[in-house]
Amino acid sequence: VLMPTGADTQQYQMPNSSSISEFLLLALADTRQLQLLHFWLFLGISLAALLGNGLSSTAAACDHGLHTPMYLFVLNLALLDLGCISTTLSKAVANALWDTRAISYLGCAAQ
Repeated sequence: VLMPTGADTQQYQMPNSSSISEFLLLALADTRQLQLLHFWLFLGISLAALLGNGLSSTAAACDHGLHTPMYLFVLNLALLDLGCISTTLSKAVANALWDTRAISYLGCAAQ
């Protein structure tokens, strides 16, 4: 392939663009039935974790008898687990339901 030289080379040069806007995740299953099974499984796990961590953090925060260092540590762990579940498991539920594999750069950084 002959490339032009001189002043004509400016119109044939492509810009060097290497920014990353999204990543592709590996699929857990290729069939739609298994994806829906993963959706219901992940949804059940996330709701059980949200309920358990929500109840334990509410109990540790509201009951004054539970304001000892051990229960404050449990409260801290429950809030941390709520944050982890709300970022990673919700993305897995959404990917299983809508058959997508893309995750944004900011979403990947949050996870």
